[in-house]
Amino acid sequence: MPELFPDFLILAIASFVAGLIDAVVGGGGLIQIPALFSMLPNTAPATIFGTNKLAGIFGTSAAAINFAKRVKLAWSAALPAAGAAFLLSFLGAYVVTHIPTEAIRKSLPFILLAVAIYTVKKKDFGSIHAPLHTGSKEKLLAVLIGGGIGFYDGVFGPGTGSFLIFLFVRFFGFDFLAASAVSKVINVATNLAALLWFGYSGHIIWQLGLIMAICNVAGSLVGTRLALKHGSGFVRKLFLLVVSVLILKTGYDAFLK
Repeated sequence: MPELFPDFLILAIASFVAGLIDAVVGGGGLIQIPALFSMLPNTAPATIFGTNKLAGIFGTSAAAINFAKRVKLAWSAALPAAGAAFLLSFLGAYVVTHIPTEAIRKSLPFILLAVAIYTVKKKDFGSIHAPLHTGSKEKLLAVLIGGGIGFYDGVFGPGTGSFLIFLFVRFFGFDFLAASAVSKVINVATNLAALLWFGYSGHIIWQLGLIMAICNVAGSLVGTRLALKHGSGFVRKLFLLVVSVLILKTGYDAFLK
């Protein structure tokens, strides 16, 4: 057991940092999943992803609750989007076993690059919270975005939180802080759908996942506090940093790995 302590410590630290980053702009999987693969090289990928989801859903839920206490969360958009995301992420998980995902893998770096360029060029993007829609139009758009991103998360996954933030800023007129808060509610739904599937199929290391969950929640609480303290400007900068890392990571995976 003592020789395993360094591995557990590394995973605990990685989970804390992942929770912090994910609470603000998404992308926690960039840290947590590679750490799990590194520390558990002989473990099946599905078990890695299942354990990651177990740890992540606690941190995401903690962030969603913390945001809801401090930010006026747009539940009228968040709940329809979360419901659609939950259902479509199940469908995505089913579809991924029947179709090749190589086209998605190769196009992802370019989509993320377009997101980064758009955000950089529009200096005031996400700085002002001015909701654009209400009523049935808001709900329909929320269902379309939540369902689309939920399906993507089920099929592939990288950058889900960042895509949600970008889309809610771009199409709903939210600032980065409000968009981040809504994205956490939707992320809880997509994570829950995936977790039910992985749990049913036996692809979760429960003890490790729960230990990592504690660290993920701690990081999530710190990340939420930072976002609330420093506002949309801070979230925007961290968003661009995470998207930049995602571009490099997905580009390497698609074309060089």
